[in-house]
Amino acid sequence: MASICNDPNGTRRILFVAPDGKRKTIRLGKISKRNCEAVKHRVELLLSAKITCHALDGDTARWVAALEPPLAKKLAKVGLIEDREKQERALLGQFLTEYVAKRINVKPATREVWSQPIRNLKEFFGENRVLDTITEGDAEDFKLHLIGTGLASTTIHKRLQFCRTFFGNAKKRKLIPENPFENVNHKAIGVKDRQRFITREDTERLLEVCDPTWRVIVALARYGGLRCPSEVLSLRWQDVYLPKCRMIVRSPKTENHGKDRREIPIFPELFPILRDAQEIAPDGAIYVIGGNYRDKANTPQGWRNINLRTQFERIIDRAGLTPWPRLFQNLRSSRETELLADQHSIHVVADWLGNTPSIAIKHYLQVTEEDFQRAIKGSKRDAQSGAQVAQKTTQHRHAGVRSNSQESPLKRDTEATSAKRCETQPVATKDFSGGQGIRTLNRLPGT
Repeated sequence: MASICNDPNGTRRILFVAPDGKRKTIRLGKISKRNCEAVKHRVELLLSAKITCHALDGDTARWVAALEPPLAKKLAKVGLIEDREKQERALLGQFLTEYVAKRINVKPATREVWSQPIRNLKEFFGENRVLDTITEGDAEDFKLHLIGTGLASTTIHKRLQFCRTFFGNAKKRKLIPENPFENVNHKAIGVKDRQRFITREDTERLLEVCDPTWRVIVALARYGGLRCPSEVLSLRWQDVYLPKCRMIVRSPKTENHGKDRREIPIFPELFPILRDAQEIAPDGAIYVIGGNYRDKANTPQGWRNINLRTQFERIIDRAGLTPWPRLFQNLRSSRETELLADQHSIHVVADWLGNTPSIAIKHYLQVTEEDFQRAIKGSKRDAQSGAQVAQKTTQHRHAGVRSNSQESPLKRDTEATSAKRCETQPVATKDFSGGQGIRTLNRLPGT
């Protein structure tokens, strides 16, 4: 792709053909052949990235960033790199503001979540920090800063994940040579540590102390597996078909992924609660959950729990139960676990609850007490079966030492059974002349 030209006066040049088809020359002056070949190699890598529109590899990007101004200017002149004098170095605050503004494909709730790590970055580095001066060591210090603020491990894990996304975008735009957060991680507390299976008995205790509105909210989350508040408060009466035992669930969370709704069965546990709610619903009611819950929860910044969590904790306390982590999500998680225990296929259950099998396994499915009980019962049956086999084997071994003149009962029973099973039965056979013939064969029944 590139070649070296040695001039008579001892200077060297690198020749190559640019993507526009024009021949370009980089005059290196009097340098060693070894150094010239090293520059030629980098020129070929830069040229390849230009032709294929791919980002530079990390090593080449670092080489470009460390270039002395004279050589950098020569490479910029032939169009292989950006002119440092013309290129404006991006500032952290400005970049983050522009990044959020450009992401028109995300929901307001996502922007709200992003605001937290963005605030942390601006506070730690300063808004006027030049983006390409942030190193991997700086990113590691930022992680330690988050740990020092007392944030939960899961929160730190998520915020570092967002930082990788931000700086990964900066790398794609060639504002930085490499992502300083690429290898900076923090172990999050496992989802399993925050999972709780809400039993049917506890659910019924909750429903007994609920008013009519909260009976529907709890039932939709626990027996319908709906996300709360977004899906529960978005459910419309026109989407509930009680005669067919089906309903349409509108999902604001997944609509950007082409899955704005899904159809699910109205499960037997949910049917009477929806039927009773429909009977007392005012004329012209649009949403299943009335009142002003939806207006308060569906804010310009996205769906909020408003006072749902606080009110639900009061209901849990009235039912004599102890609040569990992730109040509403564990209701949904319990339902998905329960449906799989009822022998529904995982792809069917995932479709009903609006997630994927991999997400269901990682974030929702739980090991319940019933799983242990079934395993214990199965172990007892296996143990009893093994004991019976051992007993029969011992009996047969003792029978084998008797006198050979006495016929073995096992052999006699086997012969009798074989003789009984082998019966003479008429069998229809095909007559190859075109008719049907009947012949008698000795065969075992069922063959």
